Amino acid sequence: MAYIINLTNGTQLASVEDGTIDQSTTLKLVGKNYAGYGEIQNENFVHLLENFSSANQPASPLSGQIWFDSSVKKLKFYDGTKFRTTGGAEVSTTQPVGLTTGDFWWDTTNNQLYAQNASGAFVLIGPQSVGDTVTAMVTGQVRDNAGTVRTVIKGTIEDNVVFLVSNSEFTIDATDASNAITGFDVVRQGLTLRNTTSATNGVTSSSHRFYGTATNADRLNGQPASSYALAGNANFTSTVRFGDTGFTVGAANDLFIGVDTTGSGDEAVIENTVGQKIRFKVKSSGGVTTEPFHISAVGLIPTLTATYDIGDVNFKWRNVYANSFIGLATNATNLQVGSNFRTGDVNATNNTVAVRDSSGNLAANTFNGISTSAKYADLAEKYTTDNPYPVGTLMAIGGEKEATAIDKADSDICIGVISTQPAYLMNAESEGQPIALVGRVPVRITGPVKKGEAVHVAKNGTASVDGEGQLVGIALEDNERHEETLVECILKL
Repeated sequence: MAYIINLTNGTQLASVEDGTIDQSTTLKLVGKNYAGYGEIQNENFVHLLENFSSANQPASPLSGQIWFDSSVKKLKFYDGTKFRTTGGAEVSTTQPVGLTTGDFWWDTTNNQLYAQNASGAFVLIGPQSVGDTVTAMVTGQVRDNAGTVRTVIKGTIEDNVVFLVSNSEFTIDATDASNAITGFDVVRQGLTLRNTTSATNGVTSSSHRFYGTATNADRLNGQPASSYALAGNANFTSTVRFGDTGFTVGAANDLFIGVDTTGSGDEAVIENTVGQKIRFKVKSSGGVTTEPFHISAVGLIPTLTATYDIGDVNFKWRNVYANSFIGLATNATNLQVGSNFRTGDVNATNNTVAVRDSSGNLAANTFNGISTSAKYADLAEKYTTDNPYPVGTLMAIGGEKEATAIDKADSDICIGVISTQPAYLMNAESEGQPIALVGRVPVRITGPVKKGEAVHVAKNGTASVDGEGQLVGIALEDNERHEETLVECILKL
């Protein structure tokens, strides 16, 4: 009858028939009545005693089986997939597979210990140094110049200290060579780079650097942070200097400011390298930004016509030089006459420009020339009158003065009509009233008149179509009113 062999968990491992040997495991399982079973059984006991000691792992292992790996002198167990070291670390030149969280691996290439994390990755335990030299963060003690022992962290690469980390500032006692650290004299609170000595005032003399982004700094290139201006909010408290090459503004270097050292000498330059103009803006007293003018290729141009001034009532330019001025001027010292410049004068002064006086009069000794036009329509002359007469009154020689209003149509001779605005006034500086002698003037007419009708002297300084006196003139407009009315007439005296 066959032996039924079960595992510890109750699962059947094998069925061994009578007189047979089962070799499905590392041990040989003997069936009933097998001849010579004694040797086999004893060898099984020996193999168990030595935990299958061999450089090669047992064949057909069972989960939980123990094996002494004689090649590395390690006791291992079978986890159902592979043999794993029961204590110590997995030893190999390459990263092993099949380990679980917390397992160790000794890297025989670099002589370093690793532990496997929950993600299956190996984390270096130590030592951090690789090779024959020290490359690690090393805790050490150093004596300062007062004899106090200080604890520091040495950042070491291949036996060379690259930086020191300290919780306090001190000077290393360099009189003892065994205490000195190459490249260091004063250790600052925080991190001090190699060759950043007190003599360099915080500047590293070698190529050792912090590479990356720093949130703050006390110094830059040996200068304190207060000496630098912010790019986005610059505040210069002293003179800022640029070389002759100047500087540019704008993404496309649109504006250049610099010094031209060619030609006659150093000359300041403001130049638009892009665009057609340079614009100038300023805020008004009300805070509104305006643009009074810009500079273009053709000159200095105001932004709006007839809006902005050059100078004001309180601050004036001394002299302005130009070949010509086009526009209006409220004041002028001289006026160019031909090739000469003349001043203005209210008097009849030689080689001056005639200017009206405070009464509006224009003085001259003689006017020579031809008048091509006049604003008003009659030629008049001043005569003294015995009374002030209204415009349009027919006048004759007589009365207490030179002239008086016509009273008798049949006897008085009309010399003219009182004018309102003569085109030309003779004897202008004399006393009296202007009497139109020629031209067109308003005339006092009694009764209706049609345009083109002749008007004659009537009475009381008036005229009418039915007048019995001399011809005064011809009506230039119709009038249907019977009462006295001013009617425009052309004089025919």
